[in-house]
Amino acid sequence: MLATSLAIIAALLIVSPTLLLLRRLRRAKQQLAQHQALLDARPEGLLLVSSDGHISVHNAAAARLLGHPAATLLGTPLQRWLPPAGEHAATPARQPIPADGRQPLLDVSRVPAAAHGHAVVLTRAPAVLDAPGEDAERFKRSQYFARIGTWDWSIDSDTLYWSEAIYGMFGFKLGEVTPSYALFCACVHPDDRERVRAGELRCIETGHNHDEEYRVVWPDGSIHWLRETGNVVKDANGQPIRMMGVVRDISEEKASVNQLEKMARHDPLTGLANRLLLEEFLTRALARARRNATRVALVFIDLNGFKQINDSYGHAVGDQVLVGTAQRLQQTLRESDMVARLGGDEFVVVIEGLPLGRSLHDEAQIIGEKILQRLAQPIDVGAASHQVGASLGIALYPEHGPSIDSLIHIADQAMYAAKRHGNNQYCLGMANPGEASPACPTQSV
Repeated sequence: MLATSLAIIAALLIVSPTLLLLRRLRRAKQQLAQHQALLDARPEGLLLVSSDGHISVHNAAAARLLGHPAATLLGTPLQRWLPPAGEHAATPARQPIPADGRQPLLDVSRVPAAAHGHAVVLTRAPAVLDAPGEDAERFKRSQYFARIGTWDWSIDSDTLYWSEAIYGMFGFKLGEVTPSYALFCACVHPDDRERVRAGELRCIETGHNHDEEYRVVWPDGSIHWLRETGNVVKDANGQPIRMMGVVRDISEEKASVNQLEKMARHDPLTGLANRLLLEEFLTRALARARRNATRVALVFIDLNGFKQINDSYGHAVGDQVLVGTAQRLQQTLRESDMVARLGGDEFVVVIEGLPLGRSLHDEAQIIGEKILQRLAQPIDVGAASHQVGASLGIALYPEHGPSIDSLIHIADQAMYAAKRHGNNQYCLGMANPGEASPACPTQSV
């Protein structure tokens, strides 16, 4: 009985590892099948090549792209299916691959593999790039209408290739000039040349993608925007020998962006700065005043009698009065100053670079009287003339506060005080909390 039990135990000890090994083998086969299924699902061809140049793994797409969908490539020499790697083996290289008599083009990329000699990735190249006839013509037309062109520069020489679409991007007719790197540099806007050249050198040195936006000056003097992307092509020793890429006309995009930025910072009716641009300008003006020890004046302007014009003559006439007021304010000030419209009939003026030696009241008088005298003149709209008055509130940096908020608050209070004193009045804000009210002159302009 003991002998029988020992025999059974011995048998189990032999069978258990075998069963475990079989289960592991079955699991490994399942994983291999899953990996192969994933490989076969990829649209690009994938091959692993051993160090002796034979194919050890491939997917279905590789056999299909090589023109032998029913054949097994395992164990066969890679050179049987692909020509030997050329001088650009380390980068994607387009190679003609014979298959069913049509010689399609494949993009062939060779990369190192950890457990094999290297891996090969195959993708079908767009036939229109090299096809004659209608397909090539379609490709040229698509480049032209999409405003995209291809370029190829031999970095050790002046030799530069442009596709047909690029000539027009630089203001030339096809065949009017011979492309060269010197011509390209001459066409780039002088203010952008150094940056573009630095980007090219950075791409050559690091291999990182080249991506630059720059301006070009056409022969007629007009300025246009281009965006250029590309990268280097290296030889078998890993040395960069060429740069290739695409260039696109982005002039319309730039114009749209500039228009949107203008709309975001300007009043649509008068074209003056809005509150956002006013605060940006005032921030910079205060910083300059601190640095240069000068004074900044902030003037709030509210029109009097404007509502009656709107009610009597309509909003179209009222809008023209606002436009005329904006123009007069701009004509009154220097180009370095700013006029903004906050909405309705409220305007703001910023005057910077004022000397600190003059008294606050003298400064306010000079500013207030100059603006009121200009606004007192009637504004002609069509055959009618319209008279509007104004109330001005004036705050001065640094006396009325160090910040935008403090200056705006004081100028706003001074403007309402001017309104209480009558038409065409200006008031200087309180210089300190001890003053009872903003200082306003007794006479009107």
